[in-house]
Amino acid sequence: MFETNVFGVIAVTNAVLPLLRRSPAPRIVNVSSHAASLTLTSDPDGPFAALLPSAAYSPSKTALCALTVQYANELRKDGVLVNAVAPGFVDTDSNNHTGFLTVAQGAAVVVRLATLGPDGPTAGFFAEDGPVPW
Repeated sequence: MFETNVFGVIAVTNAVLPLLRRSPAPRIVNVSSHAASLTLTSDPDGPFAALLPSAAYSPSKTALCALTVQYANELRKDGVLVNAVAPGFVDTDSNNHTGFLTVAQGAAVVVRLATLGPDGPTAGFFAEDGPVPW
C-alpha cells in the first residue's frame, strides 16, 4: 500500500515536476480517502467507526495527505496548487463493487481541483461537499 500510495506518488510527482513548472496552470491532485482523516477515523461514534483496523490502507492515505501538504509548501512559490481529494465510496473493483457512487461521480471532485483557477486553494483535503478534516 505504501509503495503505491506514497512512494509511487513521490516518484511520479518528481518525474513530472519539470513539466509542471513550465505549465501555465500547474496542478497536482492526490487521490486519498475519507479513511485518511485522523479526525473522522478517531471518532468512536463517527461514520468510520465500523471500518476494520488497517495498518496499510488508511495509514498510507494519511501519509499521502501529509505528503500533499509538503509538496504544496515546496511548490507554492512556483504557482503549483497541490491538494488531496477523497472521491467518496465509488463503485470499483477494489471494494468489490459495493460503492454507491459511479466512477464519473467520484471523478468530479478530482477534475474540479485539477482545473482550479490561480487563486484556488493549495495544501487542502477536499471531497465533493467541501473540505475534509485532517
